[in-house]
Amino acid sequence: PTFHFGQGKDANIKITYAEALYGEERAKGNRNEIDGKTMVGRFDQITTDGSEDQEFTSLNYRTYRYIQLEVETKDDPLVLQGMDAMFTGFPFELKAEFGSDDPEHLKILEIGWRTARLCAVDSYIDCPYYEQLQYIGDGRIQMVISYYNTGDDRLAKNSINQISYSQQPEGVTFSRYPSASPQYIPPFSMWYVGMLHDYLMYGSDMEFLKTKLNSSRSVIQYFQSVQEEDGSLGTLPFWSFVDWAVGSEWSQGIPPIGQDGNSAILDLQMVLALQYASDLEKHLGIKELATSYLQEAEKLKATIWEKYWDSSKGLFADRTEKDVFSQHANALAILAGLVDGMEAKSIGEKIVAMENDMVEATIYFKYYIHQALVQVGKGNEYLSYLDVWRKGIEMGLTTWAETSDLNGTRSDSHAWGSSPNIEFYRTILGIDSDGPGFSKVVIEPHLGEFKKLSGKMPHPKGEIEVTYDLESTNSANIQLPLGVDGNFIFNGKTYSLKAGKNTIQLN
Repeated sequence: PTFHFGQGKDANIKITYAEALYGEERAKGNRNEIDGKTMVGRFDQITTDGSEDQEFTSLNYRTYRYIQLEVETKDDPLVLQGMDAMFTGFPFELKAEFGSDDPEHLKILEIGWRTARLCAVDSYIDCPYYEQLQYIGDGRIQMVISYYNTGDDRLAKNSINQISYSQQPEGVTFSRYPSASPQYIPPFSMWYVGMLHDYLMYGSDMEFLKTKLNSSRSVIQYFQSVQEEDGSLGTLPFWSFVDWAVGSEWSQGIPPIGQDGNSAILDLQMVLALQYASDLEKHLGIKELATSYLQEAEKLKATIWEKYWDSSKGLFADRTEKDVFSQHANALAILAGLVDGMEAKSIGEKIVAMENDMVEATIYFKYYIHQALVQVGKGNEYLSYLDVWRKGIEMGLTTWAETSDLNGTRSDSHAWGSSPNIEFYRTILGIDSDGPGFSKVVIEPHLGEFKKLSGKMPHPKGEIEVTYDLESTNSANIQLPLGVDGNFIFNGKTYSLKAGKNTIQLN
């Protein structure tokens, strides 16, 4: 921001910036309402020199929805001449299009894109107002948003580089980097391997990714060093943050831990990390290592079944006592391939119904919950899962909040909540990568109530465009870039796709 003013020698001006105003008991309420609310936030404070054309520009960017000016003049009146501002952010260009004419869908995408842009500057950041730090848990989702919405992987490569620079001799990474204050969140180091795997599938520079294989190996070696004989991770050092979930035995983002020190959620993340690392090695590295990682994953799967599966409830418990349950553990069990078929579908139904007082994931971790529900055949219901996003719109948010508690959330701008900007394309339109570097595509739309829908997204070799018409022509038209082929899946049938234009008659 830049403020212009004149005269007013020795006047004091305090400029306060806030994402939202606060009502009673620090509740934010509807962000459009200001009556009875107060301003609390960062501020700049300046003293004027009395000249005719003074100007103040902050030394770093400021994040705000509301600005409050407090002016104290001396003998000379101050003239406020105006304010202007310049947007600061990474030069992403939105290239994806979603062809719905429903204003709610477009509003969700608009807010998500704005949030993603505000959380991307010279690195990805968790939020533009508070820490402004590149956290792995946030960054993984932000990168996939970039792939799907812009096709620009430059900031993703920068992020992967920086996080690898934070790796310690033991193999664990910082939870966030660059940062002057070291912080370790072991589950985020496992998501870092997932971040590398995402780049394998959606990124454009496989030679770059090869340089990070040792980084992936070091993370896996670290967790192997703390595994117990049966493969469980046991009590991890530092902060085992998973999600800001609220529920029985959850504390400061840490999931329930058993008396034996074990957690189903952390063990399931280890299975996923091993699977991600195996795929990286299979395509770019050492084939024998890929096989070894998968063998370890299978051993840990058996341990998880034995320790956490509650056959009476048909769910995975969060710990060996089998007394608490969460969406998190059961969704990760689906994603890690511990269940399939009717068993997986049954767990999916229970996740949606929140059976057994199941702890609900927040807006951040719903990214993983939704992927699991799609995997068990519930993708056509995706739009019904977006209540927290709809509530955000009702409460006047113009960016997505940090947590699902929209009254009490700290940050009003966290890009980890922008996952619909992925899933509108990956789940509803159905476009996904089916090979390293998006070399092959798989398109499996989940149209739900849509009878007609179109859209497009960027691809390393051009763009992918789809049009579905279940009303007049009962067909799908799919345009793929040159040199790219794949498969189209609809109603259980698979159709081959070639580069260029494909017209498929649907039965």
